[in-house]
Amino acid sequence: MRHLETIYRLGLKELVSLRYDLLMMFLIFYFFTFAVYSPAQDANMDLRNASVAVVDEDDSQLSRQIRDALLPPYFLPAGTIGAHEIDDAMDAGEYSFVIDVPPDFEADVLAGKQPAIQLNVDATAMVQAGRGASYIEAIVAREVGVFATRSGVANEEPVRMVMRAKFNPNFQSGWFIALSQLVNNISMVAILLTGAAIIREREQGTVEHLLVMPLRPIEIMLAKVWATGLVIIVASLLCLQVVIRGALGVPVTGSVSLFVLGTVFYLFAITAIGIFLATVARTMPQFGLMSIPLFITINLLSGGITPLDSMPPWLQWTMQISPATHYSTFAQAILFRGASVSMVWRELAAFTVIGAVFFSGALMRFRKTIVLAQS
Repeated sequence: MRHLETIYRLGLKELVSLRYDLLMMFLIFYFFTFAVYSPAQDANMDLRNASVAVVDEDDSQLSRQIRDALLPPYFLPAGTIGAHEIDDAMDAGEYSFVIDVPPDFEADVLAGKQPAIQLNVDATAMVQAGRGASYIEAIVAREVGVFATRSGVANEEPVRMVMRAKFNPNFQSGWFIALSQLVNNISMVAILLTGAAIIREREQGTVEHLLVMPLRPIEIMLAKVWATGLVIIVASLLCLQVVIRGALGVPVTGSVSLFVLGTVFYLFAITAIGIFLATVARTMPQFGLMSIPLFITINLLSGGITPLDSMPPWLQWTMQISPATHYSTFAQAILFRGASVSMVWRELAAFTVIGAVFFSGALMRFRKTIVLAQS
């Protein structure tokens, strides 16, 4: 009981110290409000108002039907240009897409042939180019199919695929971005808070006060972990309810309590990394420079932004030692798909075990640092 009371009171000291650290308080507020809201609201990955032109060499009912099917909000009103103007218009960046309908296109369709349409794409805007080309392909196929059916041409598809999305049926990228930002920011803030707490003790000279007290290194570490974890859990819940559900209108159908439980176990692993970095760095600028590559690696390679399956096999295996990889899968399964504990217990167990290993390593390094400071 004495050890628990010591850990509790040391944690309260951490919370009081954090309260007067205005810069860190501002960063916590920023990462769980604007850093979640702004990318989800403004960084639009969907196709919107793409410029498109049609070269109508057929001048038929079907070609006009295809042009009229290019509607807002995906496309701007389609322009009409000549075939000799395609290269100049694309080089000047006037259009992102130019559709060239060849002569006798409608007649070939009515004859049961399979004529080709040329689609010119400005691929400098990669996301818009890829999605826009798929949209135009689907629109042309739909309009040709409808026209052929109405004209009595046998054009039935042998198989028709119908997609139904359970989460995010309109495929709004902001929904995914908001939740992914929350998961990534939990890792980032946890490392910053714990690392800054130790370096702040060293820079302000209060670490000497701790060394002369009958305290064990594990008590100091656990106090910093539970204080940091409490701040992050509260900030995450407020972000989930106020920013994501309230301001952005993203429905979270999964178990919030299960998400919080997993986050608590994950924080032991990620805060241990912050403590380890703080024992290596001597100043706050050094800690910041060491943290930046780690943040980039965690955000890009943990599966929260880019799919893990699309990475090289050796990198997939390497990232399995990162608790952020398993936590990202855990959080997405709960927040996106409403998974239960029976579906995510493997990920929960994985980052809990990895967290225990990381925590033990950080504790050994922390003990060594204290011994050196005492000597």
